[in-house]
Amino acid sequence: MRRCVLSLLLVLSAVCAQAAPPWQTLPPTPAAIPTSQIGDAPLDGIRIHYAVYGNGAPVILLHGGLANADYWGDQIPALARHHMVIVMDSRGHGRSTADARPYGYDLMTDDVIALLDLLKLPKVDVVGWSDGAIIGLDMALRYPARTGRVFAFAANTDTSGVKPNVGKNPVFAAYIARAGHEYAALSPTPHGYKAFVTQISKMWAQQPHWTDATLRTIKSPVLVVDGDHDEAINRTHTEHMAATIPGARLLILPNVSHFAFLQNSAAFNAAILGFLSD
Repeated sequence: MRRCVLSLLLVLSAVCAQAAPPWQTLPPTPAAIPTSQIGDAPLDGIRIHYAVYGNGAPVILLHGGLANADYWGDQIPALARHHMVIVMDSRGHGRSTADARPYGYDLMTDDVIALLDLLKLPKVDVVGWSDGAIIGLDMALRYPARTGRVFAFAANTDTSGVKPNVGKNPVFAAYIARAGHEYAALSPTPHGYKAFVTQISKMWAQQPHWTDATLRTIKSPVLVVDGDHDEAINRTHTEHMAATIPGARLLILPNVSHFAFLQNSAAFNAAILGFLSD
């Protein structure tokens, strides 16, 4: 009898562990998806790792801070059925290199434009997550002729939009730790993660800092998106972004967080495809 009770408790514990709500989980980073169109582009003294999938109207996927292009592995197959999909590792992230210049969103935006020049793509739609979404908005501001629709997930347009002590959130802390292991496995400077985080954190503390007047100059169609349990971004900030950017729409995805594209990829992909096909 005692053994049966113990077995039942173990089963119940396993069920409870599996029943954790999606926003409290950090699903595995997808494996890199093979493609014949892959390379390390020499751009402005650095090398940017990129890959291209599918055919059709081009869309570039821009990952979040500390991450790499592999995080889009659940989105690439869904989008590549209808679009040419370009992914890249931002400078200093993943397999890409960096130089001595301080990290800044303007610098990373210029890298995206340089890659589009190399690929001979005059204009693309943008799907961005966190830092990638900020870059997408910066593209709309500074390179409007090159920027189509912008799917801006978990972005902030001012440092005040970030929740304090986000790094202490268990899911976000797990992500930072995972990103360190991935950096060691992928980066040309595998032992440099600590210095890398310090530099990126300095950027986060100071950027972006766009006024409402600046945001009102955006002409690209923008969908402002976030998860209803985002660990990093204040909901009021997300709502303000959508209300300030001309014509922008707001979408709050249920039961997911800053990592919605992993936690519920089907809903995330449907939102992207619906927006791009409007």
